[in-house]
Amino acid sequence: MSFLKNKRVVVTGGTGFLGSHLLPRLNSLETELLAAPGSDEYDLVQQEQVIRMYERYRPQVVIHMAAQVGGIGANRAKPGQFFYDNLIMGAQLMEYGRRFGLEKFVALGTICAYPKFTPVPFKEEDLWNGFPEETNAPYGMAKKMMLVQSLAYREQYGFNSIYLLPVNLYGPQDNFDLETSHVIPAMIRKCITAVRNNEPRVVLWGSGEPTREFLYVDDAVEAIVLATERYNGSEPVNIGSGMEIRMRDLAALIGKLTGFKGEFIWDRSKPDGQPRRMLDVSRAERYFGFTAKTSFEDGLRRTIDWYRNT
Repeated sequence: MSFLKNKRVVVTGGTGFLGSHLLPRLNSLETELLAAPGSDEYDLVQQEQVIRMYERYRPQVVIHMAAQVGGIGANRAKPGQFFYDNLIMGAQLMEYGRRFGLEKFVALGTICAYPKFTPVPFKEEDLWNGFPEETNAPYGMAKKMMLVQSLAYREQYGFNSIYLLPVNLYGPQDNFDLETSHVIPAMIRKCITAVRNNEPRVVLWGSGEPTREFLYVDDAVEAIVLATERYNGSEPVNIGSGMEIRMRDLAALIGKLTGFKGEFIWDRSKPDGQPRRMLDVSRAERYFGFTAKTSFEDGLRRTIDWYRNT
């Protein structure tokens, strides 16, 4: 790998979960990692602060990971904020990246951009064949607009931007706040709390029937680095593990790994979200040589061990 060596790189959202794993990897590649600005330093919703960031750092590469993000509950509570903030961040960062002569813009989209009833496994060419699942459609559509912008800017300006579609991530240093976390950290926290308090049951959202795909965070980092180094195309690319697990089976596995022997109660008054999610990950392997390496059970063990020791 040589493209990133000595490049001035800015990672937005670098203080978050994925950033905490990506930044050490970029440093190992001898990048000139200028900044991983958090929202307390640069509010990327504000145009003048986006300009100020570009003026200060003059990056050659931007990896845009910053997002207003959360689980189903957070998406239902703040659909307008999730739509506006994510839309405007991506639009401004790409526009001013173009104006400042950026060499490459790496946009991280979301699996939530896919239509609600996409055939499984999800193929990138199905991305526009329907509206996303309702509970996270504003977030999904806002992030998908970066793909539209990327295609338009490549056509008009020759701007080199790529668009990656990562599936749900998990791993050490994830967000375990039950108000905003995704399903794996929420299940881990609930199970470990139940074990510690000798509670006989854990309540989980929905019916337990939907399926999901998950990717260990270190595998996601490798995918981002490989794509940044090797891929310069206009087509969106799925980033995932190519596995699928039912929520009931996920709960049982996390229960086993955490030592929870009680009962799971499924609260059907809460939404399930999209019925099924699993990606076709062949394009990532074909275009830049990425395949996930971490087994799901190993990744869960590492995540549980980290949470127990924090």
